[in-house]
Amino acid sequence: MRLVLFGPPGAGKGTHARILGEKWKIPHFAAGDILRRHIREATEIGKKARAIIERGELVPDTVINEIMADQLAQTEARKGFILDGYPRTLGQAEALEKFLEGQRETLDSALYFKTSSPVILNRLSGRLNCPKCGVNYHRKNIPPKVEGKCDRCGAELVQRADDQPETVLHRIAVYETETAPLLNYYNKRGLLTEVSGDLEVPELQQELAKVLARYSKSR
Repeated sequence: MRLVLFGPPGAGKGTHARILGEKWKIPHFAAGDILRRHIREATEIGKKARAIIERGELVPDTVINEIMADQLAQTEARKGFILDGYPRTLGQAEALEKFLEGQRETLDSALYFKTSSPVILNRLSGRLNCPKCGVNYHRKNIPPKVEGKCDRCGAELVQRADDQPETVLHRIAVYETETAPLLNYYNKRGLLTEVSGDLEVPELQQELAKVLARYSKSR
């Protein structure tokens, strides 16, 4: 199974990707986490990305595509994968399609998490991140065992700057400009399925189970 999960920030893509990955026994790749790992580990790609960010520029599609192609070329991705946060633009979607063609593989489905702005703001205001090992938490939905501390390494948890309300509104606007066109792209290819990102995790997992069960049968 090869899936793309996309939608606005705070739609719950990461949470559901992890659950589905465990259920289907396939890896979940979060583009943002992978990019930050490359930067932390100072890989060649990470150095390139850091230099771009330090200049105050956005990391271009070419660099993101290089990072994700490197990840998808790993052995663990051969049996399938779930992508979260990639592709985010038409250029990235086209690069992914070309990469898969080169591997003689195809994408199975693109799940769009349609989510309202009030829900997004509420969710992101509760998100916490470990600056040391990169694990994500949520004050309500995925709280750490010890308040303010990472379960894995014990570091102090922080709220990322891009989860502040004013920044979130800007991220939604950017999403509408750059990522929303993917709806048409995947719809034309017969890969698009829309689900409600406003649903709580158990309810949406039930919906996703139905969607993927129907999809599996149709194949």
